[in-house]
Amino acid sequence: MRGARTRRNYPGACSTSRRNGVYNGGKIVKENIFDTLLSRPSLFLNKEILHHSHRPTIMPHREKEIERIAFNLVEALNGQIPSNMILYGVTGAGKTAVTLHVTNLLKEKGEQMRRDITPVMVNCRQIDTQYRVLSNIGNSLLEDHEIDEIPFTGWPTDRVFKELIKRMDARKGVFVIVLDEIDHLVRKAGDDLLYNLTNINSFLKDSRACVIGISNDLKFTEFLDPRVRSRLGQQDLLFAPYDAEQLKDILRKRASVAIAPDVVSEGVIALCSAFAAQEHGDARCALDLLRVSTEKAEQLGDKKVEQHHVRMAQHQIEADQIEPVIAALPTQQKLVLASVLLNERNGLKNIQTGQLYDVYDQACSYLNIPSLTQRRISGIIANLDMLGLITARTISRGRYGRSKEINSCIPQNVETQQILTNADENMATVFNNRYRQQRPL
Repeated sequence: MRGARTRRNYPGACSTSRRNGVYNGGKIVKENIFDTLLSRPSLFLNKEILHHSHRPTIMPHREKEIERIAFNLVEALNGQIPSNMILYGVTGAGKTAVTLHVTNLLKEKGEQMRRDITPVMVNCRQIDTQYRVLSNIGNSLLEDHEIDEIPFTGWPTDRVFKELIKRMDARKGVFVIVLDEIDHLVRKAGDDLLYNLTNINSFLKDSRACVIGISNDLKFTEFLDPRVRSRLGQQDLLFAPYDAEQLKDILRKRASVAIAPDVVSEGVIALCSAFAAQEHGDARCALDLLRVSTEKAEQLGDKKVEQHHVRMAQHQIEADQIEPVIAALPTQQKLVLASVLLNERNGLKNIQTGQLYDVYDQACSYLNIPSLTQRRISGIIANLDMLGLITARTISRGRYGRSKEINSCIPQNVETQQILTNADENMATVFNNRYRQQRPL
């Protein structure tokens, strides 16, 4: 009968059901893409262990640094004032992790001995003014039932400082104030905060405090007032970069609890360590490489992590790091970078400033925007060099003066032209036009 016809009688009904779902008791149940992903066996046991946020209970190859910091902070358990310290080292050398590890052990021991010890850590890249740092420390000292927070803004700075002293004296004990990425704060806001914090013990009556500054810049103390420098740098500690063997050991320990057994092939950990050691001995970079390599293998349905997965991960990490930097460049910086690429597209290497400026000036005319002076362009070249997008090497040309040799240094797997065009549609006009090029002298 005509009325008895069902949807299954129509041509294409089966293909539609395959696209949208499956039949269950005569009804179509839509499939969820996550059902398939969740049903796949994972190569990880605990991926979090390979993330930066994980704080291990054992810090390999940092025993000497741990001992130095602990030897200074043990004074807090005796009710004395530990010396102020500055911890130096490149990114990923373990400065923050070691400091957190030692201060947590210090607090734990203080609770056992019934000593009031309060570590306070402030990230000065996120909290980067004197007012905000002082208010953050003060608010961290509030008990759960207390609601009298120092406002985000609105008080005079000296009132915030007095309120901090009041709260510290009310809690009593010894405070260990850790200022992570302190060099960023000093460059942005000066050293008034450090002057106040290193002088805070002269205002405290029933408590004591010391300051530990963590810096990636070995020369940041050059920006400090001599009085601040002498008070803050009572003890300096340098964290040397990890070498390839140390990184290999760290990765082995993490991989043994983060990744399933017999998943990581021979040579994978050594390759991750070698890549990280070539840059700055950065443990974070090594951990990222191992984690992303395992994710790549899992995504491709492979049962083991091989060396080619590491190379794929290296390319992805490079692209993920550099693409947002290129896309966020201001228009004039995009044009200068495009001028470097256009010169290189025409076979030029070691591009001179005049050659770059000639193409840049033509690009500005195509977009009908005024071009900057060569002096301003020199500043942009220096900025792009600092960002790691180009290299600008100054050379002497004898009686002809000094000049720069400019080359791009963006990895080949990064589609720079496409990124610039996607970020600013006007850049398509820049790349699609023809240019008169200066010949090198």
